[in-house]
Amino acid sequence: MPETNKARVAVMLSGNGTTMSALLYASRLPGCPYEIVLVASNKPEARGLAIAEAEGIATFAHSHKGMKREEHENVMDAALRGANADYVALCGYMRILSPSFVAKWQGQMLNTHPSLLPKFRGLDTHQRALEAGDSHGGCTVHEVTPELDEGPILGQIPVKILRDDTPDSLAARVLLAEYQLYPQMLRDFVTR
Repeated sequence: MPETNKARVAVMLSGNGTTMSALLYASRLPGCPYEIVLVASNKPEARGLAIAEAEGIATFAHSHKGMKREEHENVMDAALRGANADYVALCGYMRILSPSFVAKWQGQMLNTHPSLLPKFRGLDTHQRALEAGDSHGGCTVHEVTPELDEGPILGQIPVKILRDDTPDSLAARVLLAEYQLYPQMLRDFVTR
């Protein structure tokens, strides 16, 4: 039974839903100040939707294929508002959001990124960290602003790069750090 005094969070994802799962299971711990009320995706086949559905969370999917960006974002925004979401958590939502969409959720939308921002915005973060000879990769949770991966940083966890790391092996450990960081940053964000 959802508790009405909890912040209502909608998750947007495009893939497997592992980060969404970390947020969802954390939300079921005693004293957690948020609940997941919707999982929405631009990919109807996204595995994360099946996980959410199995866990009793409302889902929404609408493919962006063949649609203008603004048209698709309006459909997604209507679903988020229909769920009475207070906040939006991006969990591997692989679409760049327009400034107008971001403005609608300004101060209410978080993202997680697999690097120690401001380093390595965008894609291929683990490969780029290895090529740069960095001692650490890591993850960042930040507020979403119109500029890609440039919103205010809420928290980071550095992850030591091992001598024999590949992008995949580093990515696997960074994901474990992300599963710890994101639920805590979301808790802090909704109670600030």
